Amino acid sequence: MTSVIFIHGMFVTPLCWSGWIDRFNARGILCEAPPWPRHDGAPAELRARHPDAALGKLTLPELVAHFEAIVKKQPSPPVLVGHSMGGLIVQLLLNRGLGQKGVAIDSAPPKGVLVLRWSMLRANFPLFFGGAPFLMSEAQWRYAFDNKSSPEEVHAHYERQLVPESKRVGRGALGAALDFKKPHAPLLLVGGGSDHIIPPAVNRANVKKYEHAGSRVDYKEFPGRTHYTILDGGVDGKGWEEVCDFVGDWVQAP
Repeated sequence: MTSVIFIHGMFVTPLCWSGWIDRFNARGILCEAPPWPRHDGAPAELRARHPDAALGKLTLPELVAHFEAIVKKQPSPPVLVGHSMGGLIVQLLLNRGLGQKGVAIDSAPPKGVLVLRWSMLRANFPLFFGGAPFLMSEAQWRYAFDNKSSPEEVHAHYERQLVPESKRVGRGALGAALDFKKPHAPLLLVGGGSDHIIPPAVNRANVKKYEHAGSRVDYKEFPGRTHYTILDGGVDGKGWEEVCDFVGDWVQAP
């Protein structure tokens, strides 16, 4: 039976995967969504702890080691599905020879993917300075994550999902190096056409970096989708479920 480990990104908790887990379970896929360190709890509780000094010290290498240990404890190699910084963690784990397959949705780029866009710089600018944990305002959340929703939807999403985050994790992506010539398990990158944090050009450049001819790398772009791809209402009446089902089909394909 196929098993999946979901890896969430920055500013959210495993709650973001709730609908995906239900949908994958219905397909007969076993799912686990472990929290990052200092992210175990309801978002409102985690916001109430702000500023959490221990959270501010969290780094990307610590996260990668955390999930590497989880993956290695599995009875058989799981499929790894990550969003945003979780997508970069998936790429790093696959580069270490872990995982049966990997899916990186709206993935933070590894070192060497140098495409920059103004929206990307604007959305990530608060992470560039200081060591204290950062709590987004609702306006910052809307621009970075949820730029296609109504103000009422943005507020509901913000209240349900947002948590404070370590700036060190965000800056850690700048030094997250991959060996793009190394063999790896099949990898799917998914991008949102209206993503402000990770514009589609970044995803395309990420795909092109992979050089090992014998290793599979696929790319799927969903037009009009934001960085909130895994939860947003989508376009033309097709919400996050369309993305979830596409990923589920890819995961279960031979």
